[in-house]
Amino acid sequence: MTERKKPDADLRNYYTVFLELGLLVTLVIFIIAVRVDITSLAPDEYVLEEQEIVEMEEIIQTRQIETPPPPPRPPVPVEVPNDEIIDDVDIDIGGDLDFGSTLDMPPPPAADEDDDEEDFFVVVEDMPELIGGLEALQRDIRYPEMARRAGIEGRVYIQFIVNEQGQVEDPQVIRGIGGGADEEALRVVSQAEFRPGMQRGRPVRVQYSLPIFFRLQN
Repeated sequence: MTERKKPDADLRNYYTVFLELGLLVTLVIFIIAVRVDITSLAPDEYVLEEQEIVEMEEIIQTRQIETPPPPPRPPVPVEVPNDEIIDDVDIDIGGDLDFGSTLDMPPPPAADEDDDEEDFFVVVEDMPELIGGLEALQRDIRYPEMARRAGIEGRVYIQFIVNEQGQVEDPQVIRGIGGGADEEALRVVSQAEFRPGMQRGRPVRVQYSLPIFFRLQN
């Protein structure tokens, strides 16, 4: 059994109405689109401020010239009347002088006690000779323990005076190495004996110096 459609349910009956209604809506939209101004707004123009130009001027350093002060004004001459008489002044230059007497000279300066002449020679005809030689003197050295621990080696120079008897006077260290070696060198040199120096066949005092060696044996 076939089912029949209702006349109200047939969409074909409203086809014309829908077509007209669609055309009307399309026309309205077209008219609105034509009338609306769709041009984009012009972009904002940015005005750049002109930067102020600063001009640098080179300052030339000037040197102030110091002018010397003006010379003093000369004194104003005073007019002296011509009729004024100037008295003569007598100057007695030889009244109290006796040219025949002996002039008193100032006393001579006092002699300095420290300015005595040296009583020894530096170089003589026959220089002093060390009895036994330097090797015998080196054998008497006792190496200082302080210098041994510190590993001190070198030469100690002793200066002294050899008198007329060949004995050592006033020994002094003129170059040392420290560590007790200077004192040991003075002790050994003080006990040394010399043949005195000779000048014109007679013994004299002579300044002398000796090097004392300090060397550790490996």
